[in-house]
Amino acid sequence: MAQPNVSPKKKLRVLIADDVQETRRNTRLMLATIDDVEVVAIAANGLQAVELTAEHHPDILLLDINMPEMDGLTAYRKIAQAHPDIGCIIVSAEKDTTTLRTAMSIGVQEYLIKPFTIEELETAIARVYPRVEEIRRKMIQAEQLRRRNEAYLQQLANEYAKTRRTDDKAVEVFERLAENPQCETRWLQNLAMIYVVRQMWGRLRSLAEKVEKRTKSKAG
Repeated sequence: MAQPNVSPKKKLRVLIADDVQETRRNTRLMLATIDDVEVVAIAANGLQAVELTAEHHPDILLLDINMPEMDGLTAYRKIAQAHPDIGCIIVSAEKDTTTLRTAMSIGVQEYLIKPFTIEELETAIARVYPRVEEIRRKMIQAEQLRRRNEAYLQQLANEYAKTRRTDDKAVEVFERLAENPQCETRWLQNLAMIYVVRQMWGRLRSLAEKVEKRTKSKAG
């Protein structure tokens, strides 16, 4: 049987969500036979799946479509917003083309029809995990690029602050730094000074509102 491409030192973490207890138990038993896979959480409905995903951050979700509180597709939509690097296999008792298209349109990678075999489950996991790894690799690269850009902007900002530049390039650099929710206060102060010097009152008001919102958010 095909094995997921997982390092022996790292278990592939799976969350099961199904409102039928027997299905949850059978799925867990199936997963127990697959090397380097572990079940880290089991949910009885979509709402629990969302909460447990936030707590355990699994690699792959096994979500039943029809569940109380919240269905599987709605649960995955919410999960994908916060955790786009988590793979998903949707499970259904019926092969409905419309549901399948909807599932794929929101990013679900695999679709299993009940009752499924261990081989089908294992194959689905083996297909999903490389995609999860690829997404995470791209996310890491994007974060590294963001940090390099941020460092470059801060280097420019330091130079511009020392020379008291207030031209268009200085506005661009400080405004880009201000887009970061964790922007240092000194950059915001420099930007405010530039707005005053250049009499850009509209942008100054917008900046003041942004700073006020951040202050309230930190206080809350």
